Amino acid sequence: MASGSEPVKNIVLVGRAGNGKSATGNSIIRRTIFTSGSQATGVTMTCQTFRTVAPGGSIINVIDTPGLFDLITKPDVISKEIVRCLALAEEGLHAVVLVLSVRTRITKEEEDSLCTLQILFGAKILDYLIVVFTGGDELDSNNQTLESYLSECPEFLKNIFTLCGHRKVLFYNRTKDEDQKNRQIQQLLDHVAAIGRRNFGIPFTEKMHRQIKEETMRLRKEEKEAEARYRATEIEQVKMRLMEEHERKMNEMATMMEDVIRDAWEDHQRMLRVIENMGPRKMCNIM
Repeated sequence: MASGSEPVKNIVLVGRAGNGKSATGNSIIRRTIFTSGSQATGVTMTCQTFRTVAPGGSIINVIDTPGLFDLITKPDVISKEIVRCLALAEEGLHAVVLVLSVRTRITKEEEDSLCTLQILFGAKILDYLIVVFTGGDELDSNNQTLESYLSECPEFLKNIFTLCGHRKVLFYNRTKDEDQKNRQIQQLLDHVAAIGRRNFGIPFTEKMHRQIKEETMRLRKEEKEAEARYRATEIEQVKMRLMEEHERKMNEMATMMEDVIRDAWEDHQRMLRVIENMGPRKMCNIM
């Protein structure tokens, strides 16, 4: 657990389902907590979090997300899980890790994932972005480096590297080499530290995040007041009423975000149709 003097750094993993988000999360925390696609029980269906002490003593809170930005994910599911994600990252986001895989082609869906990320949080989110590529062992077996693999990457990804300060790491989630495990974690944490310096130590927050934090603080305050005011036999019933009110407000925020997602996504799709009619596709219009 973090001490009062040691700030917790929230690192959220995003990207398309099947790219290795959960396996990457497990590599970062050095234990199997998050359910990965290679496990028989299935893949992540809801946001999960695990707090651990990183090499060097810093406290990190890793948040694994479901395929929030997959085209098949419904807006109501996306909105509820994003509200949950922001609630888990109470002090803000210190890094957003976009997980891509070298085992699969980088397609339009990857570009759409980045567009959705910016639709929800604005271009400022790129100041906190790190790109992790999974499948380092496969590149090695093909005598390929990450640089050679990226030599023919889509134009939008090259632009993303420029906008996020070329922060990228190759992960070997299947490796048994302890030195390799330590190196990739340290590379990631070095990027997190660089993001902190660039943003003067201020984590990413936005209006919805601040509203969620205020609501969570209100719930805690009223629960503490209830413990002081009511008899032991009444406290649980009062807390239940407070939790019902809290959940109602969180659902209202999720509904608001769902409307934003629907409107912005429809605008984005209309713009894509215009671009396609004009000729070769360019980057997402909100880049």
